[in-house]
Amino acid sequence: MCYRETKNKAYLAQAEQVAAFIMNHPNLPKDLVPYWDFNAPGIPKEPRDASAAAIMASALYELSTYSPASAALYRRTANKIMDSLSKHYTAKPGGSRGFLLLHSTGHKPANSEIDVPIIYADYYFMEALLRRRSLDTGKQLSLR
Repeated sequence: MCYRETKNKAYLAQAEQVAAFIMNHPNLPKDLVPYWDFNAPGIPKEPRDASAAAIMASALYELSTYSPASAALYRRTANKIMDSLSKHYTAKPGGSRGFLLLHSTGHKPANSEIDVPIIYADYYFMEALLRRRSLDTGKQLSLR
């Protein structure tokens, strides 16, 4: 977002470095839905964070529009995240009090919001779905 608003290439470079860190982290699970902390001591028995995955997917879709050399990689990665979320982290229709995504973690050190649906997970999941549709249909990416 910083690059979008300023066109300062330093922000784009930083976003690309963050994307590389995330996508290449040795503790990122194969389904690309991260643990609540990349370095949590009990991996693989730590809670997952679907909200972080939704945020990552949405950001990667946007980043793909600014980074032609890595655009395909960013979109493929975002698509895989979204496929994982859609297949394994969504509530059944009418379930979970209307939430879409399950298995988010808000603040594990405080024992708060662990393995629950969280509203911002749904927000970024919907944002990522809209961005994916826009990119798949060749339309201008909708940005806030």
